[in-house]
Amino acid sequence: MPSNESLPLCEFESQKLILRLEQTIDGHVEAIEPVVGEIMKLVIEKGCAGDNEFEIGLALREALANAVLYGCENDASEKIQLCVGCDDDRGILIVVRDPGEGFDPTALPSPVVGQNIFSKGGRGIFLINQLMDEVHFGRGGTEIRMVKRQ
Repeated sequence: MPSNESLPLCEFESQKLILRLEQTIDGHVEAIEPVVGEIMKLVIEKGCAGDNEFEIGLALREALANAVLYGCENDASEKIQLCVGCDDDRGILIVVRDPGEGFDPTALPSPVVGQNIFSKGGRGIFLINQLMDEVHFGRGGTEIRMVKRQ
């Protein structure tokens, strides 16, 4: 299997594709809610969310917030790439890619252990991992691929 570094942003190819959306988003906080609202409306209309509307919306919101805050440093001139794909067999795939330096997801301390409970950050990745069925990081931590099966 090729590394995530060589994969296109949205490799979700299928004869049963219900939805495929690729979008570029400004890297500032104000861009998050309108994009999440628009995407979730499409996801629900196309039947991609099943009973998982809350989980998908929250995971998307958290992934975009991390991309904006850490990858773009809340700079509207920086851009985030987003892809959403959905099919009957595999569910929904969401890919968020930012222009930042990346990070090592294995180095993140658990926000539910010891003194980390009182930390102000570090909960987004934890939540995404709890909400989605598959979560993979690529491109040195500048890309997150999330899957939720129906």
